Amino acid sequence: MIVNRLAPVLAPLVWGVVAGVSTPRGPLTPAAALTSIGLSLVVGGVAGYLARSRWAMIVAPAVFAMVFEIVRIGAEGPSVDAPQGGLFGVLAFLAGRGVHGLLALLPMLVGAACGAGLARSGRGTGLTRSRSGAGRVRRRLGRTLIGVLALIVAAPAVGVTLPASTAPITGERAVAELTVIPSGSHRLGLMIRGRDTAKPVLLFVPGAPGAAERGAVRRHLSALEDHVVVATLDRRGGGSSYPTLEPTATLTPTSETGDILAAANYLRTRFGKDRIYLLAHSGGTLPAVLAVQRQPELFHAYVGVGQAVNTGAADRVQYADTLAWARGHRDRDLAAALEAVGPPPYAGMYGYEPMLLAESKVYATGNGQGGLDESLAAPEYSLLDKVHLITGFLDAYDRYYPRARDLDLRTRVPRLAVPAYFIDGADEVPARSRLLDDWYAALVAPHKERLVLPGAGHRSLFEQPERFTDILVGRVLATGVRT
Repeated sequence: MIVNRLAPVLAPLVWGVVAGVSTPRGPLTPAAALTSIGLSLVVGGVAGYLARSRWAMIVAPAVFAMVFEIVRIGAEGPSVDAPQGGLFGVLAFLAGRGVHGLLALLPMLVGAACGAGLARSGRGTGLTRSRSGAGRVRRRLGRTLIGVLALIVAAPAVGVTLPASTAPITGERAVAELTVIPSGSHRLGLMIRGRDTAKPVLLFVPGAPGAAERGAVRRHLSALEDHVVVATLDRRGGGSSYPTLEPTATLTPTSETGDILAAANYLRTRFGKDRIYLLAHSGGTLPAVLAVQRQPELFHAYVGVGQAVNTGAADRVQYADTLAWARGHRDRDLAAALEAVGPPPYAGMYGYEPMLLAESKVYATGNGQGGLDESLAAPEYSLLDKVHLITGFLDAYDRYYPRARDLDLRTRVPRLAVPAYFIDGADEVPARSRLLDDWYAALVAPHKERLVLPGAGHRSLFEQPERFTDILVGRVLATGVRT
């Protein structure tokens, strides 16, 4: 009797343990997603058949979810931690547990309903119930509901099989591809595009921790493809590189620097170049500068856009600016949120939420082009990749940022052995510009320039792409060729 009662929960229990160990952040690849959907359907079907009751539709997913959450307790980051309030908390829940629910819990529910229906029809109860009009109506409604749920299950199953793609470029020496490259034990996503592989090669490192910006690069910087081979890196933990997030303890400025060097060496070998150009934006500029410092022989020149110097110092000033703005504009909600978390630094990313979300209100920040929405709409990312654009930003930021915020280029990098260019928007956050003033004044390099683009903010390369392209081609490439 006890065995019979336990039998329906054993299958979801075992599957919860296996899933928690093998995919603590949920399925990360199309193959893993399809496996999750298929096994969850089977496990639900087994539980429903053995239980001979539609209560298995609730019990099986509940057992799986409980066991899965217990087994993956060691995983870190907002998408796997306890749910939180606020915009970031909602995004973490939807992109983390919400998507996993579509790929595991919903198929299990549908499987349990089908299994229970099969078992009950086998006992003849379905025939007995169908004799009454009310019974027939209930059966039809039940079948309709299961059919609708099955379609909902089928939709993500089809969606996760659709690969990312990038538009072809015509020409014998053109390249347009999405690939994966090794970096130590990790594999990182790389988009490579150019009209002529004989041209110089440019590696772009995007901004925030876990950043992936193929959409913004394709939309705004496609003109660069006429002059260089543009390689856009998905930073570890972001977009197509999200599966490399673990182990999170190894996600540090040192590991990020190694990733950039690995990508540079891959491109040098792939295209037969002695040196390449390195372009980095925002938070990506810190490991990029360290890469140039460590192995300058790999690079023609370095270009930093929205250059970070010491993010911890910039945060403290930005917090004070934001709090003063909130009080001056009588924004009580913002002031209360800032006072609740206190001044930075914070242990995780939730503390930074009020300040980050208010940045566009406190400062003139350009026209807003180059945001996350452009990559969410880009065909260069698959459906799962697009989910990981969100979870990657949340999880990588949460784990990486506390390890990078004390890095100070003013003391760490007094000199660079390659030409260095720094491009800012005129509407850059003032605290960041002042820190760059200090470092730039003391920096020793064979050639250095600092340029400001009017009408642009922190993402000036995307906000003023024509001017940015002119600078890159007319100044940076020319200097690199001479050196």
